[in-house]
Amino acid sequence: MTGTETAREREWQIDGLSYRGLSWGPEEGTPILALHGWMDHGGSFQTLAPRLTGCHVVAPDLSGQGLSGHRAAHATYNIWDDLPQLAALIEQLGWTDCVVIGHSRGANIAALLAAAQPGKVRALVALDSLVPEPNDPARFAETLGAFVDETRQRKGRPLRTFPDRAAYTKRRQEQGNAPRTSEALADRALETVEDGVRMRGDPRLFASSAVRLTQAHVDAVLRALRCPVLNIWAEGGVKQRRPQIAALPAHAAELVAIYETLDLPGDHHFHMEDEAAGRIAAAVLDFLARHGAA
Repeated sequence: MTGTETAREREWQIDGLSYRGLSWGPEEGTPILALHGWMDHGGSFQTLAPRLTGCHVVAPDLSGQGLSGHRAAHATYNIWDDLPQLAALIEQLGWTDCVVIGHSRGANIAALLAAAQPGKVRALVALDSLVPEPNDPARFAETLGAFVDETRQRKGRPLRTFPDRAAYTKRRQEQGNAPRTSEALADRALETVEDGVRMRGDPRLFASSAVRLTQAHVDAVLRALRCPVLNIWAEGGVKQRRPQIAALPAHAAELVAIYETLDLPGDHHFHMEDEAAGRIAAAVLDFLARHGAA
């Protein structure tokens, strides 16, 4: 495929939450659950998903992002908070198990899902991340305090508004996104309002997590990954900016039973670029075939 297949809109009600998303490919194809990064949405897979020939890719907008509903006022957006709903979504889709592909924060969530629900994940593909950077245990109280303060502050803030779509895409480009990526993410991230366009994302997603995983927690997650893991990194992505992440592939290779890693040209959103998406798709399809996960 060339990556031009039209996505199908999907909607699910799970635990009182409204989830929206997109899907591609034949219903009988290899089941793939695709989890997007922070403040992105399921549409971030629109370039990659059609290239996964023979696969049925389902990419939900995670709660509080894209077209999915926001969590209740008393709820939170820690990286594990979507896990019960994702497990339920797999069951709603009629899948016994599936391949999970995650990008950035979505890769962290995917790894937690695979570790916590090994029977539901037959293979894991992590794009430009794998697990969260470990936190110093001595900072536990500090992190918890930031969570309380920032969650309360963010809850009272209105959704961010821009005068027009161009102002939003310019802002994303200033934060490091390529022009094409910024444009591709805009539609599902914005809604039109009287004075311009407004971000749909829940402001609480900008707040600190209540707890951040320590090195011991991260290692426990890696050891719990029983499925084959393919970890694809962008040559211009997070490893180049964060030394601690640069050491992760070698560390993961020691702890994960079946672990393969690959570096490909591109920036953090390389899966949204035509050439890189083609290379990623080829690597994923080969990996699934070799490990009997297709």
